[in-house]
Parts: sequence; C-alpha cells; structure tokens
Amino acid sequence: MKHLILLAAANIYLVACTSSGDKQNTGTRQNDDNIELVKNYIKAVENLDYNAMSNYLGDNYIGMGPSYGDSIRKEQAVENWKANATNLYEKIQYNRSRFASVSIPDGDNKGDWVANWAELNIHYKNGGGPITIWANTNYLIEDGKIVKSLTFYNEADALRQLGYEFTPPEQSK
Repeated sequence: MKHLILLAAANIYLVACTSSGDKQNTGTRQNDDNIELVKNYIKAVENLDYNAMSNYLGDNYIGMGPSYGDSIRKEQAVENWKANATNLYEKIQYNRSRFASVSIPDGDNKGDWVANWAELNIHYKNGGGPITIWANTNYLIEDGKIVKSLTFYNEADALRQLGYEFTPPEQSK
C-alpha cells in the first residue's frame, strides 16, 4: 500500500509540472509511446470499442479499483465493457485529460507507469445522468500492453448524481 501512495504522489508531482495536457515532461521515446498507448486505450473507451480495448490489454491484465478489493482480469473486463456498451452507456467522454509517465526502478510496483487524470462525463442509455466525476487511473505498461490498472474515483458521488440517497444505519442504544 505504501508503494501505491508513493506512486500516486509521484504522478501528482509530474502532472503539476506539466504545462499542457498534450505536452508531457517525459524525456524518453518509450515514455511517449506508453502515453500514446494509454491515449489510444482511452479513445477506445470513449468509442465503446471493446475489441480495441482488448487489443491494448495484455493477456495477464488485472484491473484494480475503484473500491478496495475490486479486481478484474482481461476476459472479465472485456465482457463487462461489452455489456456496458450494449446496455448501459450511451457515451463516455474524457475532458481535461492529463497524462504523465513515471518509471519505478524497484519494489512491488516496479515498471513503467502512465497516469491519467480526467473529468469524465458519462451518459446512460436509460436517460439516467449524465454524471461528471474526477477519475484517476494509473496504468502499468509492459511490452507495449497495459498489464495493470489502478482506478480511483468517488463512487458515492456518481451514485448521488444518479439520484441515490444515502441513509446512515440506525445506531443501537
């Protein structure tokens, strides 16, 4: 967990130093290629193109989040996107999207990472929403594929925007 916090802090620092969403302080061709890979993956998400999404994910892909303990493998992720594109989402749009790359030299999260911070607008087929959320996803890249993602957003805020109300449990006396 300590490494995840350090990864998030490093990514925030990198984005804070970036002057434009299209210009990153990456420094290497590999970092630029990794950012381009994530941008293409995000375009596939926006287009609800689960076949393209599948092509960007490595066979050993694992997605984690947004809640602690949430995880999904490539096959499940692609099936979920198929169901969502067919039944749930009309449109997903990334606005104010920013990217940064960082290479972690050792430890549990060793590797080349790309972070994406974005304002997401999600429109639903059933007329629900639209909702707007801030989302942060960190992608681990290996051999030109996304092999891990860590996604963070406020699920309660998304549900509140869809009309859900939260009622605290009754306290025992």
